[in-house]
Amino acid sequence: MAPPLRNGGNDGNDGTDAEKRSPSRRSLLAGVSALGAAGALGAAGCARVATTSGNGGDLLDRLKAQGVVRLGIAGEIPFGYIDKNGELTGEAPELAKVIFKRLGVDRVQPVPTEFGSLIPGLDSQQFDVVSAGMYINPERCRQVVFADPDYQMLDAFVVRKGNPKGLHDYKDVVAKKARFATGTGYADIQFAIEAGYKESDILIVPDQVAGLNAVEAGRADVFAGTALASREVVKKSRKAESTKPFAPLVKGKPHVDGGGFAFRSAETRLRDAFNAELKKLKASGELFRILRPFGFTRAEMTDMTAKELCGG
Repeated sequence: MAPPLRNGGNDGNDGTDAEKRSPSRRSLLAGVSALGAAGALGAAGCARVATTSGNGGDLLDRLKAQGVVRLGIAGEIPFGYIDKNGELTGEAPELAKVIFKRLGVDRVQPVPTEFGSLIPGLDSQQFDVVSAGMYINPERCRQVVFADPDYQMLDAFVVRKGNPKGLHDYKDVVAKKARFATGTGYADIQFAIEAGYKESDILIVPDQVAGLNAVEAGRADVFAGTALASREVVKKSRKAESTKPFAPLVKGKPHVDGGGFAFRSAETRLRDAFNAELKKLKASGELFRILRPFGFTRAEMTDMTAKELCGG
């Protein structure tokens, strides 16, 4: 993550938004079908956990004692999914393995669910933490507490090889009267409209694969999606390429999303401990080494904080 608007998610939409969209945010998702391979794991992970109490919560102590942390995942490549061998992987679970090991919790256990059920599942204690690359936005921040983002997400275009129209942002699309396409429910629809593109002229397609096809077939000059999705979808294309990542403008200001781990609101002690280890991984460069195999580049690394993304 097909991806909904970036600021959607557990408010009725189904996406990381990374939710907005990523592979398509959401459409290269073989991970969803792989959830069946995780049936046994999911069943085991659905056991209820004890109720939180105390100043900042006592979950970290309980996780250390039991030696395992339950991770809520949504079966999304590259964020958190079960691979074809039935193994838990993705940028968020791999990061979780490292951080929780440092916190004294040796094992992670996946609990697969629908993206829209992640926050409700966390609140009902079906798992201990959301490990799904979830976009951090003000509405979600009113429901859970987030660690600082472990990645940021910019936009990019899929264009014909050589980018013959010189399309690098939404203003270019408008100025050069390019035929613009994006995915169903993508935030790019509003980004284009804000730049001055006529909504009725936008070609809406199901996902980034359909967008690539539209560009290759000449039905569109440009398809807009996340930088990560755009890079991935053009890898085998002989006719198209992705542009350099950029931040779309929202109310005249560059807009950048970020995704991270979510915890129950009372578990600030665990969140703070997690943040401390995350900060060390960022400083050492190890975070990038963990995320890189899943298609992330240095352009997706960030020093933003959850407080900034929560609007506080």
